Amino acid sequence: MASEYAATVLCFAVMDDAARCAWATSDPGDARMRAYHDDEWGVPVGDDVELFERLVLEGFQAGLSWRTILHKRDAFRAAFRGFDPALVADFDDADLARLMADAGIVRNQSKIDAAISNAGAFQAIVSEFGTFGAYLGAIVPSPATRLGPAATTADIPATTAVSDVLSRDLRRRRFRFVGSTIVYAFMQSVGLVDDHLPGCFRYEP
Repeated sequence: MASEYAATVLCFAVMDDAARCAWATSDPGDARMRAYHDDEWGVPVGDDVELFERLVLEGFQAGLSWRTILHKRDAFRAAFRGFDPALVADFDDADLARLMADAGIVRNQSKIDAAISNAGAFQAIVSEFGTFGAYLGAIVPSPATRLGPAATTADIPATTAVSDVLSRDLRRRRFRFVGSTIVYAFMQSVGLVDDHLPGCFRYEP
């Protein structure tokens, strides 16, 4: 989503008496985007299944809008068996055909193939580190970085040195659709960085 944020002119918008990052209110009628912004984006995630889900969805978003992916999220969860990486890693040709026929998701074979193979790579990391969260903690500094009080959308990067390192290591471990831009969007999503803007009710200096 980083490219969407960089293109946003306003830093935040006020709706329902709460100021939010402007990307969350670009469509005033989109309650899902507001809820995602309010309750999930930038909130630390410790559960491996949820981490796998976010990583897969960010990969599917490549070339699309986050709004498109978010509105298909329930269908993705059903199609990918709740994003349990142990189950997804065992998907076979019949599952691939099922996914390619599912109009509720993004039917891109390269992305679907990547999600299935990434599940196996994810499981390998869990075997090595105990959890995927522990692996992330070994690469991404803690606590999460936050924007300064004078920050604007122009200060939100598309990639960072840390996302570059994480992207390279994931690719070394045979992950696909994990370029640095996708990885940074994942980091934003799961609270490894906190890019809520000053003026947003979720902003913490």
